Amino acid sequence: MTEFELFKKQYPFDLLTEEEFQEVFGKAVVKEYSTNEFIIHEDQSDDTIDIHFLVSGLANNIMHRSNGRQLSVRYYYPGDLVGVMILLTSGEMRFSVQALEPVKTLCFEREAFLKVMSNNTQFSKVVMDGISHLMKSLYDEIKYKSSTTDEQDDRELYKKRADAFMEPPTFIHPEASIEKAARMLQQQKIEALIVSEDQKTMLGMIGYAEILRAYFENDHRNPVKAYMGEEAYEINQQEFIYDALSYLKHHPTEIIPVLHKGFVVGILRQSSFFTIKNSVYFDLTYRISNATNPEEIKKLSPVYNERFQQFVTSLIRENMFAYDIAELITNYNDRIHKQIVQIAEDQMIDEGFGPPPINYCFLVMGSEGRKEQAFSTDQDNGMILSDYSHSKHKTRIDEYFLIFAKKINRMLDECGFPYCNGGIMAKEEKWRKQKSEWHGIVDSWIEKMDAEEIRDFTIFMDFRPIFGDYSLAYDLKKYVTKRVQKSLNLHQLLMKDTLRFRVPVQPFGRISGVGKKRTLNLKKSAIMQIVNAIRIYSMKYGIEDINTVNRLEALAEQERFHPRDVENAKTALHRLMLFRLKENLRQLKDNETLSNDLKLTQMKKDERRSLREALIIAKRLQQVLELSYNRNRVV
Repeated sequence: MTEFELFKKQYPFDLLTEEEFQEVFGKAVVKEYSTNEFIIHEDQSDDTIDIHFLVSGLANNIMHRSNGRQLSVRYYYPGDLVGVMILLTSGEMRFSVQALEPVKTLCFEREAFLKVMSNNTQFSKVVMDGISHLMKSLYDEIKYKSSTTDEQDDRELYKKRADAFMEPPTFIHPEASIEKAARMLQQQKIEALIVSEDQKTMLGMIGYAEILRAYFENDHRNPVKAYMGEEAYEINQQEFIYDALSYLKHHPTEIIPVLHKGFVVGILRQSSFFTIKNSVYFDLTYRISNATNPEEIKKLSPVYNERFQQFVTSLIRENMFAYDIAELITNYNDRIHKQIVQIAEDQMIDEGFGPPPINYCFLVMGSEGRKEQAFSTDQDNGMILSDYSHSKHKTRIDEYFLIFAKKINRMLDECGFPYCNGGIMAKEEKWRKQKSEWHGIVDSWIEKMDAEEIRDFTIFMDFRPIFGDYSLAYDLKKYVTKRVQKSLNLHQLLMKDTLRFRVPVQPFGRISGVGKKRTLNLKKSAIMQIVNAIRIYSMKYGIEDINTVNRLEALAEQERFHPRDVENAKTALHRLMLFRLKENLRQLKDNETLSNDLKLTQMKKDERRSLREALIIAKRLQQVLELSYNRNRVV
């Protein structure tokens, strides 16, 4: 006990009697955590959560959100108590606490600590005041949580976006009474009100459920801020409306705030969508988000689910751009990936490995990274881990993420996303690295890359975060963009590699097929020629976006591409992707192996003409790249 004597005079422990001090500190132990290790993880069961007193170092409070992102709420400093709020709220409020630097804590036996709290009102008040401060921090952070998003996309996606269906919002001040809110709901005939001080920034929402609760508790004269819900589901005004529909279908009494640059510009409600006829997509996505095992998800996977295939067929009939359909398929696949990562996390806990010991970010690359997927696809993924080389638990962390990544890749394979032949998967050590290691790998690639590594690098270049700590991916993206923009040697190497695969169209427009069946690999021989060329130009001009259409529009905005050339490239991409989608759907219907091969002999005359025009545009892009390559050759 002597080692803890100095805490007798430290606030708030100076409020304890000698007996209470012995009760609390008698079974206390010192614990140490390295940078990035979790002190508490939200997936821990309640009976494993301890109460910690931060002795030294700095820790971060993280809230995990359902969309895979993490929200940093506040810091813990020496002298702060950690873990009390979770216990007092019986697990209703869940968050993680992560060491930002080497941390030392005093870990108390929680029964003894809570017993002293219940007996010593002064001590209890100090602890509760600390929790009150934390609650205010959570409130203030959530208030601004929607000011940034990585989902913005200014080009038209499908035919209708959220802003085409939204209605004007109805605001109420947080200090207004519950009684006033009830009258406003009745007068406006709306399901919920947006709580806001400035009629722009959302603090929360209040609807009939919260108002009824207030009336039952005879609190109807209290301010709405006491009853409002703060963690509202919201979307950006330029996002596609299907995700909103999926939510409203299963939460019919609520509204969805529509945001623009963090401000509320409208709302969506069930009656906003009376003209929408397709409910397949949001039925299926809701089922994905509620799946608890790979068997459930497999039935919903694009290659196994006929309803989804029919839905895509209907979009093709409605003349939707094929690259927009590819984005929808990718968004659907993202949901499957996210749910599988979450299931893998849950399995790790159930099997005794515990929650992730440090932060990580699961990445998708290649066509999924670019949001350009069809039905024929395999896995291209990886993982960024917070730096932990300094941790005394390094071996345990290594083993944890190897087992975790293997689970994810295996479940994806079971659900219709085959293992990558080139081994570009998180279970491979090469694609599962610490943040600082990724920086070193990028440097090495840029300085020493050979022809064998070109394919890996081009797939890696189009990475995108879909689960975990997104900031790890954003930091790496900025680093990669900056490094590759300055590397002329790398540009030349990528150009040389791209030019090895010629677009198979002859000077007089004859399309060259392969073999007796005269097949054309749409992906390798055409689509990737456009994708690769646009990627190289984007690297050259420091464009961070990875979707090919977005890259094209960014190049036009910077006046690097003529608008007409951009439209031609988009048209070619649409046609080539459309052929690929139709062929994949035919292969699924006829129980054939999925591939990107198109049989030229079975094409109609107008289809052949459409394909030829697309290939000519792809070939022109390749020729422009070749001229640039020859003019600046340094390799």
